[in-house]
Amino acid sequence: MKRYFNRSWCVAICLSFFALGSNAQQITVSAKLDKSTIALGDQTVLRLTAQLPVREQLNFPALTDTISSKIQIVEMGKTDTLKDAANPGMHTVVRSYTITSFDPGVHAIPAFLFTGKAGSFSTAALPLEVKEVKVDTTKAIFDIKQPIAVSYTFMDWLRDNWHWLVFGLVILVMLAAVWYYYKKMRKAKPVVVEPAKPEVPAHVLALEQLQVLRNKKLWQQDAVKEYYSELSDIIREYLEKKYRINAMEQTSEEILSALKHMEIRSEDSNRLRQVLLLADLVKFAKAKPLNTDNELSMDNAIGFVNGTV
Repeated sequence: MKRYFNRSWCVAICLSFFALGSNAQQITVSAKLDKSTIALGDQTVLRLTAQLPVREQLNFPALTDTISSKIQIVEMGKTDTLKDAANPGMHTVVRSYTITSFDPGVHAIPAFLFTGKAGSFSTAALPLEVKEVKVDTTKAIFDIKQPIAVSYTFMDWLRDNWHWLVFGLVILVMLAAVWYYYKKMRKAKPVVVEPAKPEVPAHVLALEQLQVLRNKKLWQQDAVKEYYSELSDIIREYLEKKYRINAMEQTSEEILSALKHMEIRSEDSNRLRQVLLLADLVKFAKAKPLNTDNELSMDNAIGFVNGTV
């Protein structure tokens, strides 16, 4: 039994090595040039080809930007996989490289190594001949020709810029349409002239402002300075409109002096004096008048306005 077991293992191992060897024999690799001879700086295509079973994998050699110091890679093309119609179990993988050289002479493209599970496979080396460009030294050297002047007509400009011309015309038409519509609507729309508002007489405006100030009840809320400041401004504004004097910029004494020649009764003049002088004392001397004085100032202001209508 033990001898039979050893024989079975030997047969299996032999069969596996035979299968591996048969797969390796089916894999072939090659390297070919489209042109083996090129001019200096010209280009040709190097094609690396691997023919192998479909289930096998093979690693192509890793190439970057050069093959050797004399041969450069310009571009790496795509990888093509071609099926074998006669043998469905086989396929061919082709990878192309565009190469060039700027050194004249015959250069060797080295062998390329493919690796895979089935082993390593190498291509044959290839020669690449780079021919130098011959220059005929017997001919004279000529100067570089100057650019030829070409006339540029209006039709040429119109052909190159017609879209801008059309765009400008469209904008002009739109602006004309907007202007025409605006002008037409302006003519059609009747002009409404609002009647001028009658000017409020100075005494009416002053009495309304005094009533508003009284309703605020400022001095009752300990805002005595604000109360007299507003009261003085109302009276000064009334004097400016009524007697055409610069009462807002003058002192109380200057106002009273300017009004001496006006037709103002002495009773009304005394009322005005009381209002202005007490307002100055509160604003500048920080005086604290009695509640009766505060109410008297309002009454005198209203009485002065009514007395000078």
